[in-house]
Amino acid sequence: MRPLLVASAIAVALLTSLIASAQAPAPAAEAKPYRIGIVTFLSGGAAGPFGVPARNGAETLVEALNAGKLPAPYATKGLGGRPIEVVYIDEAGGATKQVVEYRDLVQRQNVDAVIGYISSGDCLAVAPVAEELKKLTILFDCGTPRIFEDAAYKYVFRTAAHAAMDNVAAALYATEKLPKLKKIAGINQNYAWGQDSWADFEASMKVLKPGVEVTTSQMPKLLSGQYGAEISALLGVNADVIHSSFWGGDLDALILQGGPRGLFKKSVALLTAGETATHKLGPHIPDGTIIGARGPHGAYAPDNELNKWFRSAYEDRYSLSPIYPAYHMAQAMLGLKSAYEKAGKDPSPEQIAAALEHLEFDTPSGKIKMAIGKGHQAIEPTVYGRAKAVNGKITFTDVKQFPAEKVNPPEGAKSADWIKNGFKAAM
Repeated sequence: MRPLLVASAIAVALLTSLIASAQAPAPAAEAKPYRIGIVTFLSGGAAGPFGVPARNGAETLVEALNAGKLPAPYATKGLGGRPIEVVYIDEAGGATKQVVEYRDLVQRQNVDAVIGYISSGDCLAVAPVAEELKKLTILFDCGTPRIFEDAAYKYVFRTAAHAAMDNVAAALYATEKLPKLKKIAGINQNYAWGQDSWADFEASMKVLKPGVEVTTSQMPKLLSGQYGAEISALLGVNADVIHSSFWGGDLDALILQGGPRGLFKKSVALLTAGETATHKLGPHIPDGTIIGARGPHGAYAPDNELNKWFRSAYEDRYSLSPIYPAYHMAQAMLGLKSAYEKAGKDPSPEQIAAALEHLEFDTPSGKIKMAIGKGHQAIEPTVYGRAKAVNGKITFTDVKQFPAEKVNPPEGAKSADWIKNGFKAAM
């Protein structure tokens, strides 16, 4: 009898276990990763001072988002619980190459979204392709106003302000801080970004100071690296202010080549993207140089919890302070997360795009508003200050922040027309 009782007990236990297993919920399937193609300069003259910091910003954000370690309102993991997976692409090589790379990201590597592009030429080339392929694409940095002023898109967004902001604010700052200035000059790269930047600054100065004399506008080729002839031309005109939207290696080269020849002693340099050079080339930047950061980024970023976290996490990881390309990348990543989670569970690209239109979201640089370009183009405040070396490091004096609505055109207005008419709608 005893063996029979033991066998019966085993059978009952086994049956009970099988019933319990059948009734227990199945383990949740692991969430499918959300794949993002991130495009930034990883080689060439724009990589070190610009593209790599942007990639570093992406790496910092992705790791923290996947671990759920950001401050509120971004403390949840990934995008709606989906882990983020990243494919990095080098932006070097020109617009034609970037169109090919973009198609490869979408059609062969099957990314869910693309965040990218520093060069305005690359943005202008890629945006129509993104619309053709119906792929959600966030332009994180490039500055030309033409993207949404000359076309309308469903799938393309830009989560940073465009260049009109930089140059209207630069003119406002220069006329306030240098009231006696009479002559201006410019050196800008000969493509969309440089052309638009100089046109907006020149037009703004003529509105604010109608008698200003424009002495020379130098337009060298992008990434040419040698500016001897242009510096000679600038030295010869004795301008009170020299405006430049140079960035990356071109900006470094201008500072290193112009300084020894006394260019910045004869004229005040106004560098709309100058913040990226202050960490590396601080001792070479003369006191009094007017420095912009394309928004309230870097040393100009606000004292909020997201910025405290971002700066600390970035510095712990790279032993460097984040500069504005990293902040622009953070804006793109957090804008995507905000829109994805606003759109609902497992949203489609169209639902995410609809959620991103006219969205307002928090970032290390403050609140970003997708306010113009039919809700596809961000506006943000911007800041200028004057460089001052203290113990070998650059600090800033005469810092002034300009509200977003004062230095960005209103919805439906083209930047050139708004500036020509005195940017009154925003003032």
